[in-house]
Amino acid sequence: MINFGFLGVQTAFTLQSSQMSRIFQTIGADPNNLGWFFILPPLAGIIVQPIVGYYSDRTWAPKLGGRRLPYLLLGAIVAVIVMCLLPNSGSLGFGYASFAALLFGAITVAFLDLSSNVAMQPFKMMVGDMVNDDQKSYAYGIQSFLSNTGAVLAAVLPFLLAYFGLKNVAAKGVVPDTVKAAFYIGAILLVVTSLFTIFRVHEYDPDTYAMYHGITKEANSTGGNWWTLLKSAPKVFWTVTLVQFFCWFAFQYLWTYSAGAIADNVWHTTNATSAGYQAAGNWYGVLAAVQSIAAVVWSYVLAKLPNRVHKLGYAGSLCLGAIGFISVFFIHNQYTLIGSFVLVGIAWAAMNTYPLTMVTNALSGAHMGTYLGLFNGSICLPQIIASVASFALFPLLGSSQSNMFLLGGIVMVIGALSVFSIKETYKA
Repeated sequence: MINFGFLGVQTAFTLQSSQMSRIFQTIGADPNNLGWFFILPPLAGIIVQPIVGYYSDRTWAPKLGGRRLPYLLLGAIVAVIVMCLLPNSGSLGFGYASFAALLFGAITVAFLDLSSNVAMQPFKMMVGDMVNDDQKSYAYGIQSFLSNTGAVLAAVLPFLLAYFGLKNVAAKGVVPDTVKAAFYIGAILLVVTSLFTIFRVHEYDPDTYAMYHGITKEANSTGGNWWTLLKSAPKVFWTVTLVQFFCWFAFQYLWTYSAGAIADNVWHTTNATSAGYQAAGNWYGVLAAVQSIAAVVWSYVLAKLPNRVHKLGYAGSLCLGAIGFISVFFIHNQYTLIGSFVLVGIAWAAMNTYPLTMVTNALSGAHMGTYLGLFNGSICLPQIIASVASFALFPLLGSSQSNMFLLGGIVMVIGALSVFSIKETYKA
């Protein structure tokens, strides 16, 4: 139950990541400028998540759920509203490729990511709050399982809705009904699963929390200066952050360029208003589901590995993911791409299991939420850097969206090698 609502939150995130490039190119965005829109989500995350962590450390509101759950409730409410607005960016009469349509889409994406971050962070924190070190990798494995299950549902929705007869093409500049309906269904799922966690989980009160972690009751109500905490963060915090940089840099390009790369390589079109491009967008949804299914299976495998082989499992998973990235450049058959995204899913499972396990095991319990909010910078900052760098790298690599997968694979290999700089620690 601690993790169950993550299914709905990840549904929202996957709809955003798998359909965002498609939505913006459909309403008229230039592929060379996609980086501007993909900066907004991680920028929201790098600001919001430390704030949620800092204030939830100091919150105790039992009538609203406790310490972390009030923030989950707030984030879920806002996310649902924005999920209903984003796919309608091209349906408000602004015109194809108009500044107003693109601005509306950008603002809704920023609010969707902001609210999703507010809703997501409590799940990560509650595992750190309430699960012992021996069980954390298993707990985060369950979180990864539910996360990827939600991702599967989100990714296949447009494809399934088109199969059952909903229109997958629309007027120029208008997002197809398949995408709109997928976002509406995702919003419903977010509400339902979040309510399960809110009503079924009882967080530790301040006295119990302090006793469980062996700290004083005042430890979370005083101090907490971000700069001071970063200076005193355990070494594992920084070495895992290094690995995270390379991994999330690569995945930012996967989310940004997948639809366009598949449309170009398989359907031989770069016209975002064509039926071929929309078919490629749906197929990317299927591939994202394949990635998530592979991650579900692999998460279970990783959760069963003993602590002594965590680094080997982490590095090996990232290497397989790098092979998957690189293979996308060479493949021109839509079904062969399934194998590529299975390998990508293996890396994704490791990225969602090991970093939080390693970092929370090294923390004392004092300022847990603030530390995890700050650690989210290891996810958001590389995405921001990757998006900014894309303005130079994309034209340098021939303005080819598939070329960006080659770059992503190389960066992922560096991430795998950097895993061996991590020295894990465990509390007694």
